[in-house]
Amino acid sequence: MTLRRKLLAATAAPALLVAVVPAAYAATAHPQAARTALAGNVVSGLGSQAVRTGAVAAGDRISVALSLRPRDAAGLDAFVGQVSDPHSASYGHYLTKAQFAARYGRSEADVRKVTDFLRAQGLTVGAVHSGNLLVDASGTAAQLQKAFGTRLSTWKEGATGRTFYANDAAPTVPAAVASLVSGVSGLNNHAKLHHQAPAAVTPHNGPGGGYTPAQIKGGYNVTGGTGSGQQVALLEFDGFQQSNITAYDSHYSLGSAAPAVHKVDGGSGALGGGQVEVELDIEVLNAVAPAAAITVFEGPNSDAGEVDTYQAIVDSGIPVTSISWGAAETQRTSANISAVDAVFQQGAAEGLSFFAASGDSGSDDAGTGGTSVDYPASDPYVTGVGGTTLTVTSSNAWSRETAWSGGGGGKSGVFSIPSWQTPVQKSQGGGKRQVPDVSALANPSPGVSIYSQGRWGQVGGTSAAAPEWAAFAAVYNQKAAAAGHARLGFANPSLYAAKGTGFHDITSGSNGAYSAGTGWDFTTGWGSYNAATLTTKLLSQ
Repeated sequence: MTLRRKLLAATAAPALLVAVVPAAYAATAHPQAARTALAGNVVSGLGSQAVRTGAVAAGDRISVALSLRPRDAAGLDAFVGQVSDPHSASYGHYLTKAQFAARYGRSEADVRKVTDFLRAQGLTVGAVHSGNLLVDASGTAAQLQKAFGTRLSTWKEGATGRTFYANDAAPTVPAAVASLVSGVSGLNNHAKLHHQAPAAVTPHNGPGGGYTPAQIKGGYNVTGGTGSGQQVALLEFDGFQQSNITAYDSHYSLGSAAPAVHKVDGGSGALGGGQVEVELDIEVLNAVAPAAAITVFEGPNSDAGEVDTYQAIVDSGIPVTSISWGAAETQRTSANISAVDAVFQQGAAEGLSFFAASGDSGSDDAGTGGTSVDYPASDPYVTGVGGTTLTVTSSNAWSRETAWSGGGGGKSGVFSIPSWQTPVQKSQGGGKRQVPDVSALANPSPGVSIYSQGRWGQVGGTSAAAPEWAAFAAVYNQKAAAAGHARLGFANPSLYAAKGTGFHDITSGSNGAYSAGTGWDFTTGWGSYNAATLTTKLLSQ
């Protein structure tokens, strides 16, 4: 959706009012007024793991996104718990965007206080997103440094040699603004999200390698639904070519409509190495839920681009989202995680489902020799999807499944264990959020059959597993609507309440530090879905 500024009548008085508001803010704020630092907004390792190489050019334009603190945060937590609990009288009574803004968003006066501050610093204010909890702005590096009381420098990382820019110290704002703002995304471009799929695509002549739509649907017992009347969003930081999607759909006679594209903050730029990822996501969704309408949300691969793209998805109200891009929790700032988490929480209150790939580096997502998990799969408002090796029979029925060695899993270093997960709390979890919640086919051997960049190939990774689960949610929502039930919404409380019914319990295999076992485990969560039985269970809760 294109946001436009409302035009005022062509008279002198209204035009003057636009300029007066920031000036009024500036007049009431003493230039030496105390400032408050916004914690968690500095890249770790500056000076020790990265060397400063210079200053960001004063005239360089940078976009930022300011996250605002919700009103009644405790009440919001309680509401999400109730509306997502299948045993609660409030289950399925999700909020509209307007209701969320009125109950938990900042008031218009609060938002104006923030935007007046930004304009007083010479910054251009962009969108104020639904919920009144995210404000976009942009300006030159010089203006941003003045506005947030910090220096923007260029850095070079010792271990990788990669260059990036970042603020040297925590941003600061006047106390009156700090009481409203929790963080600023976009003051660094250090974290680059990667797609959760093996980089190499195994090419072959014809679609003989990788599982076909019939094998995936048969293996997971997807019957009696195509996702008709349902919508699915894809979060992407690269583009795709429709000709590849058309070739895939035509070969398997899927009849899927071409996906819509929503470019956020100008989109992701020219096609890059993530093209295969985007086409994998679309084609897997078409394989399992061919009638679902797909919208690809394509944004810049940056802190501000990430939070804006997630917010655009929530603003759209699309009920199901598949996410195949992420980074280890340790590779992000805490403010970045908090900003994205706040968007997911709004989505949960409004009845939206998010399925995120748990990573393809096993129990060591950061690659540092220890244990770590991927974000956003570790977010408490997201369903983290791990990976398996699926074997089907000659008639395409489920035969057996083991944990894939590359499937991400373990305990979060950021989030405490949510109440709905405490019944399966493990001693190794240390009271932290446990990942993944569920799993599906991910092992590149056999992988899934896709058509990308003008040729057939087989691709795996939890990037295949996330859209497999998003497709299930679309099929479920189709059946729930027909039965007069609420859509799935934030899925985890319902999935955990099922207590394993409707899942293939995967009891063999390892992802490094953890091994599969009976019931929930750190390799595959509850396991993969048996669509027919899980749908019946969820509809009966």
